[in-house]
Amino acid sequence: MAVPKRKISKSRRDKRRASNIKMTAPNLSICPQCHEPMMPHHVCPSCGFYKGEEIISVE
Repeated sequence: MAVPKRKISKSRRDKRRASNIKMTAPNLSICPQCHEPMMPHHVCPSCGFYKGEEIISVE
Protein backbone atom coordinates (compact mmCIF):
# COMPACT_ATOMS: atom_id res chain seq x y z
CA MET A 1 0.00 0.00 0.00
CA ALA A 2 1.38 3.42 -0.95
CA VAL A 3 1.97 5.55 2.12
CA PRO A 4 3.92 8.83 2.14
CA LYS A 5 7.23 8.61 3.97
CA ARG A 6 7.02 12.19 5.28
CA LYS A 7 4.13 14.55 6.01
CA ILE A 8 3.48 17.04 3.21
CA SER A 9 3.32 20.55 4.65
CA LYS A 10 0.23 22.69 4.21
CA SER A 11 2.09 25.25 2.10
CA ARG A 12 3.42 22.60 -0.29
CA ARG A 13 -0.03 21.02 -0.55
CA ASP A 14 -1.70 24.39 -1.18
CA LYS A 15 0.87 25.39 -3.81
CA ARG A 16 0.03 22.25 -5.74
CA ARG A 17 -3.71 22.90 -5.54
CA ALA A 18 -3.43 26.60 -6.44
CA SER A 19 -2.72 25.87 -10.11
CA ASN A 20 -6.21 24.42 -10.55
CA ILE A 21 -8.02 27.51 -9.32
CA LYS A 22 -7.95 30.17 -12.01
CA MET A 23 -9.96 33.33 -11.53
CA THR A 24 -11.75 34.18 -14.77
CA ALA A 25 -14.28 36.81 -15.62
CA PRO A 26 -17.84 35.48 -15.89
CA ASN A 27 -19.22 34.85 -19.36
CA LEU A 28 -21.83 37.44 -20.25
CA SER A 29 -24.70 37.05 -22.69
CA ILE A 30 -26.74 39.76 -24.38
CA CYS A 31 -30.28 40.42 -23.15
CA PRO A 32 -32.75 39.93 -26.02
CA GLN A 33 -35.02 42.70 -24.67
CA CYS A 34 -32.65 45.62 -23.98
CA HIS A 35 -29.40 44.27 -25.54
CA GLU A 36 -27.39 44.92 -22.39
CA PRO A 37 -24.81 42.40 -21.07
CA MET A 38 -26.21 40.06 -18.41
CA MET A 39 -25.29 36.85 -16.64
CA PRO A 40 -26.69 33.79 -18.43
CA HIS A 41 -29.70 32.12 -16.77
CA HIS A 42 -30.30 35.20 -14.58
CA VAL A 43 -32.83 38.03 -14.61
CA CYS A 44 -31.49 41.02 -16.57
CA PRO A 45 -30.54 43.74 -14.04
CA SER A 46 -31.25 46.59 -16.46
CA CYS A 47 -34.74 45.64 -17.72
CA GLY A 48 -35.93 42.89 -15.31
CA PHE A 49 -36.86 40.37 -18.02
CA TYR A 50 -36.05 36.65 -18.07
CA LYS A 51 -37.03 34.40 -21.01
CA GLY A 52 -39.35 37.07 -22.41
CA GLU A 53 -41.30 37.60 -19.18
CA GLU A 54 -41.00 40.57 -16.81
CA ILE A 55 -39.89 39.12 -13.49
CA ILE A 56 -39.03 42.31 -11.61
CA SER A 57 -40.04 45.86 -12.40
CA VAL A 58 -37.05 48.13 -12.96
CA GLU A 59 -37.46 51.89 -13.18
